[in-house]
Amino acid sequence: MYTLYGKAGSGSAAIEAALVVAREPFRIVETASWDKNDAYTDLLKVNPLGQIPTLVLDDGSALSESAAILIYLGTAHPDSKLLPGKMSERSQAIRGLVFIAANCYAAISIIDYPERWCADAASDEKIQQRIRAGTRAQLHRHWEMFADLFPGRPYLSGGDLGALDLLAVVVSKWAGSRQHLKKHRPLLHETLMQIEAHPDVAPVLARNWPAS
Repeated sequence: MYTLYGKAGSGSAAIEAALVVAREPFRIVETASWDKNDAYTDLLKVNPLGQIPTLVLDDGSALSESAAILIYLGTAHPDSKLLPGKMSERSQAIRGLVFIAANCYAAISIIDYPERWCADAASDEKIQQRIRAGTRAQLHRHWEMFADLFPGRPYLSGGDLGALDLLAVVVSKWAGSRQHLKKHRPLLHETLMQIEAHPDVAPVLARNWPAS
């Protein structure tokens, strides 16, 4: 059984959904650096960065970084179709996963913690606001690029729901980018709403964002 360290309403929802799609048994341990509890000490033992999501495998080893976890799950469980079987489609799915991790996920970290990236921001709210505004604009540009690179057909990886769909739907929801996409990239927005409605995905999102 897998153990998933995560927190409701966070990026760990993508891994939770992937495990559901793969029909793999798992347990969720709720903890996070911003909401520490006793389990956070256990998380630090397997991931000194204290990141979520972190997935602990059957052999006790741990995986962090959402894209890496999803690529592992797609490789370890090929019948899940988390990664396409056709190599040309698989390569693009992996490209998309890393694109989101390197560009969209990274921007969210700056928006959430601008003081970590600018020495003067810790005590100056105006600087923090400027960093957030500039980073959010860049985040929106990254999503526009993503939409142009990965048109849904009907899903982002091809004919089957896959890991790229799960990461895109969770990170765009978590980052609050949907309204921008609805206006500027409506086709991607429609695809994301289709992914949200999938019977394997909808219950996971409802658990993580019960008020939405």
